[in-house]
This record gives sequence, structure tokens and C-alpha cells, in this order.
Amino acid sequence: MDLVQEYLKLGLRFDRVVEGYVDAYIGPAELRAQVADEPQPDPAELSRQAAALSREVAASDLAPARIGFLTAHLDALTVGGRRLAGEEMSFVDEVRSYFQVDIAPIPTDVFAAAHDEISALLGGSGPLIDRWSAFREADTCPVPQVETAVRTLAAALRERVAGPTGLPADEHIDFEIAADAAWSGFNYYLGGYRSRVAVNAGVGHRISQLPVLTAHECYPGHHTEHCRKEDLLIGRGGELEHCVFLVNTPQCVMAEGLGDLALAAAVGPGWGAWSRQVLDGIGPSFDPDLVEALEIASRPLNSVRQNAAIMLHDQGADEAEVLDYLQRWWLVSEQRARHMLRFMSDPLWRAYTSTYVEGERLLRPWLEARPAGQPAMQRFQRLLDEPLTPAMIQAELV
Repeated sequence: MDLVQEYLKLGLRFDRVVEGYVDAYIGPAELRAQVADEPQPDPAELSRQAAALSREVAASDLAPARIGFLTAHLDALTVGGRRLAGEEMSFVDEVRSYFQVDIAPIPTDVFAAAHDEISALLGGSGPLIDRWSAFREADTCPVPQVETAVRTLAAALRERVAGPTGLPADEHIDFEIAADAAWSGFNYYLGGYRSRVAVNAGVGHRISQLPVLTAHECYPGHHTEHCRKEDLLIGRGGELEHCVFLVNTPQCVMAEGLGDLALAAAVGPGWGAWSRQVLDGIGPSFDPDLVEALEIASRPLNSVRQNAAIMLHDQGADEAEVLDYLQRWWLVSEQRARHMLRFMSDPLWRAYTSTYVEGERLLRPWLEARPAGQPAMQRFQRLLDEPLTPAMIQAELV
């Protein structure tokens, strides 16, 4: 228990160096108060503390699974402290150190092939970016209807997954609409099976993609995962290390991959028709088969933003070049490209860009490799309930 408390305090100290390093904390209030009363932490010293604590945990009598989880996160904090202290590191190495994944640029031929498939699905003639922009414009949910759409989808998803996932009966989500943020949606887990989910209406959400976002943040995504782990691992198992969720650690890859696959697990093929029925009368109508086909065809473009981050941080590209790259290959407006550039330029969040790419890339094959006849939601339940890491998933895929 002393080792786990030291881990919690260490995470809280990182948040004093950079606010936001702790994404969620639901542990003992006295630990937070104790850390708040300490002198301002030195990130280089925090790195040394993380390395020493990792060695102590590895030699402890904790269960092997807990040792694996804690040492993976302490090793990430060791590097995080060095980065905060000013140590230079390539983007690729930073991502590997935090998230247990190796990344490399994806050839643009992959994106070009995806463009061809999207073009064929959209039909018509003229530049693809113009046809894609027109499609997105017609599919955009009016800002005043975003909250209604999200609440309606969340209620329908909750009804679908609450029983199978074992959600606590008293869980609850409060929603808010933001206008200017570096993200599209964000889950603030408050503990006690409660979340506050903020949706950035300023990015121009497509009505047909709001089901993906809502499942990601709510049911059976981030909120559901937090509730299940608070109930099973903390409440029943006494594994207090899960009282803190830290950015730039392996759990982030797992959480974002889980979120990206949430709709596939909850609804699966046919989610377009299901969504159109749920959203009947809210926002513009859409062709359910087309939006599903476009979602599949667009998946390779998910890597464009990671390529752009490598260009920006490792290859010496300037912002103008990165913006052009994002617009060309990600098929987005300048506004959307600038929104992404803002995120990947933030010192805290720059490496986090990769979690949205590598999480889905890691977990989709794992979900699809489930035993014959096993429902996707049953396989997905492990992500909600178990303290898995990317290294553990990689071992299962071998």
C-alpha cells in the first residue's frame, strides 16, 4: 500500500508541474492535500523518484499483473519528468517511451488509395476535397442541436449497454457544450460513477459521426470504463493505483483505442441505420449505408495526423507545410487543420496525438481476433474491466 500511495502522490506532483497531467483523480483527499502543501516539484527529481519507485515495485510482492501495470506507468513517468526538465527527445522516441508502441510514417500511397475509395463512394466529379467538403457540410449538425443529439444518443447507448457491461445503477453523466478547445470531446471523470462530458461544438460535428463521439466518451467508452474500474478494481479489489489516470502513460493508448471501438462493440455493423433511427428529427438526415462505408474507407487517413506530428517535431517541417499536408491528405479545411496543429503543438498533448492512432490500430485486430461466436461486446468487456497495457495486448496477438 505504501508503494501505491507513493505512485498516487507522484502522479499528483506531475500535475503541479503541468496542470492537466492528471486527467482524473478519485483517490484519498488527504494525499492530494499533502502534495498541494509541498514545495514546487522539480521535474528532474520527479523523474528520479519514478525510476526508483519502479525498481521498488518490480521487487515487491504485489501480484504480477499489478507490478506490470505500475512499472509500465512509472517508466513512462520517468521519461515524462526528463522531458519536463528540458531533455530533448525525438517524437518517435517519446511516443515509444510513454505508450509502449513503435511508430513510423505511413506512405502517402496508403492515403491516396483511401482517397480513391472515398471518391468512388461519393460519386460525382471534380476535386475530391470539394466533393468531400460538400458532403461534410450537408452532414454538419447545427450547433444548437449538438447537445440534443449527444444526449439522445447517450440515452440510447446507455439503454443498450448498461446491462451487459454491469454499469452501476447510480452512474450519471452531466453534459456541457464548449465553443473553443483543443479537442472535439472530453470526459472529465469525477468519481462516484459520475462524469462531466464536454463537447466542442466549435469544430463542426457531422451528425452521422456524433454516435462515434458519444460512444467514445460515454457508453461504453471512457465513462463506462472509469465506472467499471472504480467498482471492480478500486472498490472490490483495493487496487488504488487506478485512482489516478495520467496522460502520457500506457493507459492512454488503451483508453483511446477502447473509445474508438466503443460503437463497434455496442452496435456493430448496422450502426448507421441504428443511429439514423435514434436521431430521427434531429439534425440533417443521412444515408446510413454510405456513412458506414465512408467510415471504413477513411480509417487509413487516421494516420495522417501522426505523420504530420512526425513532420513537425522530427523532420523540421514548418507550420505552413504541416497545415498543407493535413489539408491535402486528411481532407480537412484549414480551420480543422489548424485545430489539429494546435493540439499537436501543445507541450503536454503533442505525444498524445498518437494515442488516437495507435490505440485503434492495436485494439481493432485484437477485438476482431476474438474466438468464433464470441460477441464483440463480450470481448470488449475485458478492456472495461481489466488493467491491460499495450504490451499485454501485443503479447496476446502474437
